[in-house]
Amino acid sequence: MRQTQSGKGLHRLFELAIFVKGADGALEIIGGLLILFVPLRSLDTVVRWLVAHELSESHDWLADAAEHLLESLSLDTKLFASIYLVGHGLVKIFLVYALWREKLWAFPAALWFIALFVVYQLYRYTHTHSVALLIFALLDVFVGWFIWREYVARKAGLQPAR
Repeated sequence: MRQTQSGKGLHRLFELAIFVKGADGALEIIGGLLILFVPLRSLDTVVRWLVAHELSESHDWLADAAEHLLESLSLDTKLFASIYLVGHGLVKIFLVYALWREKLWAFPAALWFIALFVVYQLYRYTHTHSVALLIFALLDVFVGWFIWREYVARKAGLQPAR
């Protein structure tokens, strides 16, 4: 059984959402590997160069955040960030591939993964009060809704309208 025209549009949005998640996973892997292999001193230099203008102004939030990042960056922090990014990126790419191949088990697995990450983002928000974390959590909720919708359609026997 085929999906309706509105179902076809929502399926396209689902495909776009998981494509973006896959690209994000690839960028996380690249970023994690760069963090792992670039020396701390070089990371410090790059971050200071990127925010040089903000550092010259007093009480700029970006400069304050960069300064805090540079002060708290250690070999252990660098290793944790690298492992976290590479691991998170690999899981994303694996789940995106399985979703793209319409593996039924991947839908609930992806939903659990997104739910756990949203909970973590909200937890981190309570410590950082970063609006970006709320925006990312909201985007993840939307992606989760698309995944849920596709999962229900697959369980009902509907084929994607391509």
